[in-house]
Amino acid sequence: MTQPLQLETPRLLLRRWQEADRAPFAQMNADPVVMRYFAGPFTRERSDLDIDRYLAAFDREGFSFFAATLRDNGDFIGTIGLQTLRDVVPNLPQPAVEIGWRLAHSAQGKGLATEGARAIVDFAFTKLILNEIVAITTLPNRASRNVMEKLGMTHRPELDFDHPRVPAGHECQRHTLYSLRNPNSSEVSCSTPS
Repeated sequence: MTQPLQLETPRLLLRRWQEADRAPFAQMNADPVVMRYFAGPFTRERSDLDIDRYLAAFDREGFSFFAATLRDNGDFIGTIGLQTLRDVVPNLPQPAVEIGWRLAHSAQGKGLATEGARAIVDFAFTKLILNEIVAITTLPNRASRNVMEKLGMTHRPELDFDHPRVPAGHECQRHTLYSLRNPNSSEVSCSTPS
């Protein structure tokens, strides 16, 4: 029997979701500080549905968002991973694969998102052999945009869009996109002008 997919960094273990992750994930998603760049905090039901969606994507596509835990004590700190972009971004070739992260408030500001995201980039480009990944966030989310820049992603302001799952007029409706091309790929990227 093969071992479940997991990735390790100096401080993190990125692994498949377990039942015990549901409560801390829901607690994190209910925290207004963590969710300040979303339309609002999530209910427990919404958090559970997200975990179910992540698990189904692992089975279907071989990748998804991982549960992120600290290696030294096993504490759950959030999620970092990849998913096929769920919403159409105008002028972005589909399907696109998105990298993303969301960490508990206690884990923010310590470089953990960047550390975990670097492992995800390596996984995306060396194991999955993806040609390119993208990242999206709301315009004011400077912390997330800083992680994207630390990963070497290119800001694509011409692809800014109104997120279809954020209510019209909400301060987090407008999103921006960053992209990162696999340096070993010869395929055309979304960042190449047509």
